[in-house]
Amino acid sequence: MIIVSHEDQPRETWRAGVETRMHVAAANGAAGLCIFEQWVGPGAGAPTHKHTVEEVLTVIAGEAEMWVDDRQAVLSAGQSLIIPAHCKHGFRNVGSGTLHIHAVLASPIFEASFDGAAEPLKRWTP
Repeated sequence: MIIVSHEDQPRETWRAGVETRMHVAAANGAAGLCIFEQWVGPGAGAPTHKHTVEEVLTVIAGEAEMWVDDRQAVLSAGQSLIIPAHCKHGFRNVGSGTLHIHAVLASPIFEASFDGAAEPLKRWTP
């Protein structure tokens, strides 16, 4: 049995204006998914990227413009976006306060391919 205390997990600055706390991933014993949350400053977010697995983004607080391929929408607290595997997607904080997002990725290792990058980014590996 693996118990993870979320408050013990550090917040990491992933990119300017974005802090991430990984709750569950391969690095702490997960075998099938990763769960993390992000705090995103106004105007910041995640640039367009894709994963080989499905992802679900849930807005806890704030407003996010989110896009999947050529479709976009503004989501607010209590709404989730289901992102199919291999679809290009991203988001940005369109509000004036902090955007708080909860994310679930159907892989224990976070791996993302960004436009123009030679290699996929991998994080929270065992």
